[in-house]
Amino acid sequence: MQNQGAPFTIGPAAASDEADVIALWGTCNLTVPWNDPQADFRLALGRENSDILIACSEDQIVGSLMLGHDGHRGWIYYVSTAPERRRQGIARRLISEAEQWLKERHIPKLQLLVRASNLPVVAFYETLGFQTLDIVTLQKALEQKHG
Repeated sequence: MQNQGAPFTIGPAAASDEADVIALWGTCNLTVPWNDPQADFRLALGRENSDILIACSEDQIVGSLMLGHDGHRGWIYYVSTAPERRRQGIARRLISEAEQWLKERHIPKLQLLVRASNLPVVAFYETLGFQTLDIVTLQKALEQKHG
């Protein structure tokens, strides 16, 4: 970690955080045309098996992640840190909080997807104890989205 910025707290997002969280996801290049981040936010927010965690500093959202589980595996998505606040431990703390959230629900595994070409991010997750799996991910689109 580099220089520490202003302190931050982590907690669950509220519906009123939607625009700021989605803006952060956009700033971090996490949104794609074929996924609707507003629908993703609303689907995950405050559910029994999913939620969105945010890191706040001085009334600004400086980090976030979306998490959920299927009863056996937990997944994290949209892990984001404001560019000017990177390397200050925000993502690390968000992931730690996600791990705790899953442990409280007795979920034994945590998984995430990273593009294989994104080597710095893969290396970051490896420092947190994540391992690259020798698996093939398959996908089938159930709806055609236009746009």
